[in-house]
Amino acid sequence: MNSITDEQLLEQFQQIEDNFNAAVISNRVDDIKKCITGDWVLVDSQGGIIPQEGFFNVLEKGLLSHTTMTKKILRVKLYDNIALVTGRGQNTGTWQGQPMEADEWITDVYKKENERWLCVLTHLTPVKK
Repeated sequence: MNSITDEQLLEQFQQIEDNFNAAVISNRVDDIKKCITGDWVLVDSQGGIIPQEGFFNVLEKGLLSHTTMTKKILRVKLYDNIALVTGRGQNTGTWQGQPMEADEWITDVYKKENERWLCVLTHLTPVKK
């Protein structure tokens, strides 16, 4: 088994997260679904545990739209086919027609399925100003 360095792991998951960000910015459910498992959930301070159907619903209705999204991956920890990815992210867009922006600590839990890393859970914590 060839070992991967911490730096290579960070680079690998930075690319995976960049792809996930691009999918979210597209505001297209089909693109987002390519990055997540069928049971992915979002956890945030406003909505609590938000099933993907709820997230997709607000996207499809145009209530939520992302214009920018960046994440800097700071830590990756592998446990066989599970990866815990922690970083800091910023995003902008609109919520119910009003401009929004966020600066958040992010933890994404990934599961390796068919040689691809797919996100199972995204947990967001606002950065205190």
